[in-house]
Amino acid sequence: MDVDRSIWAQGLTRDFADLKAVDGVDLSIESGRIFGFLGPNGSGKTTMVRMLTTILKPSAGSARVAGFDVSKNQGEVRERVGVALQEVGLDGLMTAREMLVLQARLFRADGDQARATAERLLTTVGLDDVDLKKRVGEYSGGMKRRLDLALALVHEPLVLFLDEPTTGLDPVSRGSIWDEVRRLNSEKGMTIFLTTQYLEEADKLADEVAIIDRGRIVAQGAPRALKKAIGNEVVTLSFASDEVATRAAFALEQLCPDRRPAGRDLLCYFATAAGRLPELIRVLDEAGVGLEGLTISEPTLDDVFLQATGHRMSPREQDASAGEQQGGTVEQQGGQVS
Repeated sequence: MDVDRSIWAQGLTRDFADLKAVDGVDLSIESGRIFGFLGPNGSGKTTMVRMLTTILKPSAGSARVAGFDVSKNQGEVRERVGVALQEVGLDGLMTAREMLVLQARLFRADGDQARATAERLLTTVGLDDVDLKKRVGEYSGGMKRRLDLALALVHEPLVLFLDEPTTGLDPVSRGSIWDEVRRLNSEKGMTIFLTTQYLEEADKLADEVAIIDRGRIVAQGAPRALKKAIGNEVVTLSFASDEVATRAAFALEQLCPDRRPAGRDLLCYFATAAGRLPELIRVLDEAGVGLEGLTISEPTLDDVFLQATGHRMSPREQDASAGEQQGGTVEQQGGQVS
């Protein structure tokens, strides 16, 4: 493995009975990068993180994180990674300071060092002004996510894994997490592996993204390059029903060869769209297909996902507050794999 690669995987696979949750994934992630792992619930994101952080053993394939094999050198990997898995390691009866001190002691810090680390990290994630006696169980969702992040940073990891860190948060809390991720990457040079369902999050934060669907990577690259590859402009044509949209797709086969149906919408991709609109409308009119709406926009990662998979990441999947559940047991000590 290249020494400049923090994460490397080849043919990584994980089976649960008859379900192939991750199916032969290859990855090569440069050190000091923010890598976005994008996909809907059930696509294999969390299973991938659990293998890379030694929580789950791969069924096949191999992987190295921070230079160490995740199957053969589990202790070395765990010493070098931080993991935040959606409040899995939070104890609602403890205070944030108690949890951070305990975490630091587990990483062999003495009492004074552990307390100093706890205070520093509470300041880092903006929890230093919280009532000393307030239990974690009383925290809001945004506060819990920030504590998750602090716990994962106790030992200053080389690689930080964040599994859907902003799911269910309000826009202000989500923005705070984004700012902290950027700061850790720019100031600390930390490699960050970020799984997310949010297209905007991957687009704004990640240097590179991989889109996973049904256990397989279907697209990978810099967000700008992935969007550019499908065209400069997207024309979205809206119809009364899926059936009408299908009729439109046949009618526009010659005029719009690069097109994708999406329920009651039909998306056409062009280098320049404006000059095509009159002809699009004329062809639909001649075919007797009623058009209900038309918009022009720049491509998004949703368009990349649609082209790669044939379906959209539905609004429900993008807004879901629950993380994916794919089997396996998670054992974690407050943000760090135990």
